[in-house]
Amino acid sequence: MREQKYHLYLSEAEHRFLIQNLIWFQNKLRQEGRYTDAVDDLIVKISKAKPKKLG
Repeated sequence: MREQKYHLYLSEAEHRFLIQNLIWFQNKLRQEGRYTDAVDDLIVKISKAKPKKLG
């Protein structure tokens, strides 16, 4: 079965807010001594996403 892809369109402010909160969550997990692999992957994916102008 093929993996379903999702597209998320964010404004510049929403993009910045998302990255900031993922970094906050990553730091919280580190303080608790938990793994941050999934959050690390999300930060990289969102950071590398190309901006797209809509409408």
